[in-house]
Amino acid sequence: MKFTLSWLKDHLETDASLDEIGKTLTSIGLEVESITDPAATLEGFITGHVKTAEKHPDADRLRLCTVDIGDKTLQIVCGAPNARAGIKVAVAVPSCIIPATGDVLKKGTVRGQESQGMMCSSRELCLGEDHDGIIELPDDTTVGLPLATALNLDPVIDISVTPNRADCLGIRGIARDLAAAGLGTLKADTPAVTAVPAAFTSGLSIIRDLPEDADTACPYFAGRLIRGVHNGESPAWLKKRLHAIGLRPISALVDVTNYLTFGWNRPLHVFDAGRVSGPLTVRMAKDGETLLALNNRVCTLDASMVVIADAKGVQSVGGVIGGMESGCTEDTTDVIIEAALFDPARIAATGRRLNIVSDARYRFERGIDPASVMEGMERATRLIMDLCGGEPGDIVTVGTTPSWKKSITLRPERVEKLVGMTVGIDRMLTLLDRLGCAPKLENGIIHATPPSWRVDLEAEHDLVEEVARLHGYDSLEAIPLPRKSMPVRILSPRQKITRLVARTLASRGLHETVTWSFMSSDHAPAFGGGQDDVRLANPISADLDVMRPSILPNLIAAASRNAARGMADLGLFETGPQFQGGMPGQQKLMATGLRTGKTGPRHWDTRPRTVDVFDARADALAVLEAAGVATINLQITADAPAWYHPGRSGSLRLGPTIVATFGEIHPRIQRMMDAKGSMVGFEVFLEALPLPRNKPGKARPLLKASPFQPLERDFAFVVGKDVCADTMLRAARSADKTLITAVSVFDVYEGQNVPEGQKSIALSATLQPMDRTLTDEDIDGVCRKIVSAVEKASGGTQRA
Repeated sequence: MKFTLSWLKDHLETDASLDEIGKTLTSIGLEVESITDPAATLEGFITGHVKTAEKHPDADRLRLCTVDIGDKTLQIVCGAPNARAGIKVAVAVPSCIIPATGDVLKKGTVRGQESQGMMCSSRELCLGEDHDGIIELPDDTTVGLPLATALNLDPVIDISVTPNRADCLGIRGIARDLAAAGLGTLKADTPAVTAVPAAFTSGLSIIRDLPEDADTACPYFAGRLIRGVHNGESPAWLKKRLHAIGLRPISALVDVTNYLTFGWNRPLHVFDAGRVSGPLTVRMAKDGETLLALNNRVCTLDASMVVIADAKGVQSVGGVIGGMESGCTEDTTDVIIEAALFDPARIAATGRRLNIVSDARYRFERGIDPASVMEGMERATRLIMDLCGGEPGDIVTVGTTPSWKKSITLRPERVEKLVGMTVGIDRMLTLLDRLGCAPKLENGIIHATPPSWRVDLEAEHDLVEEVARLHGYDSLEAIPLPRKSMPVRILSPRQKITRLVARTLASRGLHETVTWSFMSSDHAPAFGGGQDDVRLANPISADLDVMRPSILPNLIAAASRNAARGMADLGLFETGPQFQGGMPGQQKLMATGLRTGKTGPRHWDTRPRTVDVFDARADALAVLEAAGVATINLQITADAPAWYHPGRSGSLRLGPTIVATFGEIHPRIQRMMDAKGSMVGFEVFLEALPLPRNKPGKARPLLKASPFQPLERDFAFVVGKDVCADTMLRAARSADKTLITAVSVFDVYEGQNVPEGQKSIALSATLQPMDRTLTDEDIDGVCRKIVSAVEKASGGTQRA
């Protein structure tokens, strides 16, 4: 919402500076977007008097002028068609900055003649769009006067108005708010709202033909015929004000409606009475009706839009835009003024459908003062008669003004309760009275009746806001919130584990990804998904139409895209949900990873190898260890899902519960997804993992370092080829759970010196004493227990 300082002061008696006005506007909720002072850009520009204007000796279209600027005379070369002797002009002297370009003016030579300055046009000074000639100042302008003073330039203030403050879409409302804040006194309305008596009976016929279910589309409509008007240019003062706020003056009749729209927030419309046939009818549009609007666009209407029509058809869309056919022109002699009320919601919907943003729509959809119809009509009548002459007819109205009076009670203590601001009751009464709410105090309760222009005040909390706003939010005390001595835990244990798992995988060289929770229904069945209850009703893409039953296919697709761009050696992981059904509880939180290609780039010291199942198992075990799982208790079984390679995959179990799966991706899956190269993956079921315990136990033993040196002993056993190494490891660990802290496989051998159908597996056991140094007898006893336990569990024999 733009307005000039002088326009504001037509309504507000104040001695406040421009800066004070700007700060007060922002403090009461009318945030200042910008303040533009044209005088600040015209420093150094002065008025001049053209003494002579002779033809340039070397150019037909240039004139060589002598210009008196008060203390001296300048020679200026000018090409403007209206440059002539005797006129008063705007002169830029050397060192002036031209507003339109930002260039610094310097003396120059034009076709061999020195030019000591410049006579300026409106566009060059950013004072308008006129560039056909230089500015011609009034004949009585004093020579040598600063141009800003001579032009009486007016600062322009642009504020942001929130949707609930429709009353501040008129300068009168802004002045009223500033006066309520104590920054001056609201002046009496000028021109005063007095009835203009009818000079004749117009015979104007207006019909309100609205269906019962759309009666509120236009509850009140008033029209008035004025005959014998002369629609010429508006006076300079009116054009200047409209120019200042970015409006283009059109004609006196149209400019009057714009002036009242911005001055009093009262949109109006004028019809050329000579171009209207029959009575004006306020009705709903018919589907398919069209209107050539004033913006020169053809609008196609529908039955939800309220229109004003005559016998020929629609002449305007109520509250949005008028039509070209009945628009006023220079030949207009009789005019019909329209002042009406329209339903805000319907106007907003109509404007959106027609894609029209007009000043009228902007105000009507936010709510117009319901008591302003007749006031607007009388103001428009008086201004039109003052500027265009003519005789007014009688005012014809249809409908009734909606009831707007309401009483709101305010409990004074609610201000401090809701806002935290202490305001005395007398102060509240003063502020509400300034707003026009006519407050009364009865039994400690304030009863207020909001004025018609404050359609946004509906309940007690609205009055609380008004009191706080006008009293000043800067008077609020800054009171720190109470803080606890220790921070409150925010993340749940499960969330902490998920974060730790992500950090662990990232530290192992995998890149974290975030893929869609959807995938193609063509691939989902291969991963155990694709059921009807996980299909999307409105997929974002044809190939993302079901919820993912596993994160692996999305990682495989991502790795394939990277490989196609030259990044074949890659590690990816994601933590997130996978979906087994459409009901609550049928989704699982997963940590899923994928490795492709080789273990690293070529290197002189370490030869890279192709990733294999053991890389995937190592990643899965690292995740489980980071989550606090005692991996020593895990069992490995060969029952991985079908999307893994059989014989090159497995599952990790904690008791009967599968906590992770891993393995090479099945060649069939890779062919289906057009993925090439070696791929291994793992899936860890994060919600299946036990949460760490607060007290020490077997799953979370108390950390206690031993002062004694650990010992390692190696053992080799000849066993059948079908014997699993995990069986042997478990047996060795169980031989003495107190001393044996770790057992691992360090060699597997088949061949010479090993019988056919058998293999040699070598184990390394770590013995860690806690309370004494072990003797040879102690060590030999533990070793015998290990050999006995392994031989019994595997059916093998110790290898010599």
